[in-house]
Amino acid sequence: MTKAKALRGLVLTMGYACLAIGLGHVLLGNAVVPGAEDAGPTMDSLGRFFGAVFAGYGLAWLLAARRSPIPASAVRWLTAVFLLGAVGRLLSLAAEGRPHVFQLVLTGIELALPPVLFLLADADEKAAAGAARVTGAAPAQAR
Repeated sequence: MTKAKALRGLVLTMGYACLAIGLGHVLLGNAVVPGAEDAGPTMDSLGRFFGAVFAGYGLAWLLAARRSPIPASAVRWLTAVFLLGAVGRLLSLAAEGRPHVFQLVLTGIELALPPVLFLLADADEKAAAGAARVTGAAPAQAR
């Protein structure tokens, strides 16, 4: 598999996963968060609000995936936001203690995936530029 295809697959996966998770939070509220089922109406309201924001974040990943080539700057910014979420979880761990084990698994994913995405961020742009050199055509502009 080429780096460009790996990037496209990861960007699409991020988009669909974030969209589904966000919509799950909007539709199910506290019931979707392990250990928070009885968190009360204030946390339910907050969770559903942030679920909508997370669904929008997923749509941003999907919009980036639709562009050809996938813009490295979009991947880097979206990845930085993802990594910031992991930093927030680490701050919570330090300030409040161990959360539900599922949250720890998510923290691991959120720390492991950004280096891969940062490494692959410009793969599609490089592939498009390489293809343009081979054919003699102008490189495709991200639209």
